[in-house]
Amino acid sequence: MKKIALIIIMCFLFIDKVNASDELNIKAKSAIVIEEDTLTVLYEKDADLALSPASMTKMMSMLLTMEAIKSGKISLDDEVIISKKASSMGGSQIYLEEGSKAKVGDLLLSVALGSANDAAIALAEKVGGSVDNFVLMMNKKAKSIGANNTTFKNPHGLDEEGHLTTARDMALIASELLKYEDILKYTSLYETTIKHANGKSIWLVNTNNLIRFYEGIDGLKTGYTDNALYCLTATMKRNNMRIISVVMKEETKEDRTSDTINLMEYAFSNYYKETLIKKDKQLGEVFISNASNRKVPYYLEKDVSIILDKSERNIKYNYDIEIDNKKAPITKGERIGVLKLSSADKVYEYKIITLNDVKKANFFKRVYNNFIDITSGNLNAFFG
Repeated sequence: MKKIALIIIMCFLFIDKVNASDELNIKAKSAIVIEEDTLTVLYEKDADLALSPASMTKMMSMLLTMEAIKSGKISLDDEVIISKKASSMGGSQIYLEEGSKAKVGDLLLSVALGSANDAAIALAEKVGGSVDNFVLMMNKKAKSIGANNTTFKNPHGLDEEGHLTTARDMALIASELLKYEDILKYTSLYETTIKHANGKSIWLVNTNNLIRFYEGIDGLKTGYTDNALYCLTATMKRNNMRIISVVMKEETKEDRTSDTINLMEYAFSNYYKETLIKKDKQLGEVFISNASNRKVPYYLEKDVSIILDKSERNIKYNYDIEIDNKKAPITKGERIGVLKLSSADKVYEYKIITLNDVKKANFFKRVYNNFIDITSGNLNAFFG
């Protein structure tokens, strides 16, 4: 593995996490604030307490739906035949009728705005084949992103024994959902109308009233049950920084609203985001001995950014670039190394990739490359 080390002096300080501040007086039983890209924790209060998420569960249902759309497994225009199970759901709903048809896009909108349980079941059956299989997918996805304290029992979030998560895990799930920026086209709407196949119109109003009454908030999902009480995962972008806040088990809707606003203002008032290396900057070239074009440029998969406290002083940090020993073929976007950014005892890793496919050299190309290596005296490449 090849390594390149660089040391940089900056007038910044890494923020690992900030414990709950008494002055905020957050009333939620559990809460957390993170920056969406770096996942830096800016505030937390009992963020690992296992609680019922209510309809915030639907963020995972929306995430799996968005993944299925991106992969081509389904499309927004696909029609879903409504099952008896979906049509019989109680709670928030859009009154789907058994045997009727609804488009994936309308179902997704109904989940995002109206928190419709019947639409959540219909999407689960479309994406997973069955609700049981979809729930398995939900739990598998949760573990894959590090939401290890989450167990889903259903796609909608109605109270069920063992259906539990944490504020920290909800924030992680929200950050994954936000990788699909199109979801904000749904969650940022305050109201809209959809039509059932029978021509009946359904008026949808966003259950997150901050979308209308607090400028900048554009998602993500509310929740309420008798057990979970009032919950909200919210998100907001200001300048180049997007914040995710989660509050769980609030006694009143008003507390949920005021806590969310206070957490957002706390985050934007105290922290900002600095981009150190842009992903479109070529970091270097790696020599792939069996490739058709052997000098392969490499880049970051995403920007290297840090979240900084506006009140802190100078700090020294460094980063290492480690390139894997790879052979062609290499697929576009495949990892070929890692950039490790470190400060004190904290290390942050960023994947290094190629922007194009790296093809394996055919026989004639290999003979040509070997001839060039021998005649130029580049025997290391020849024997590599």
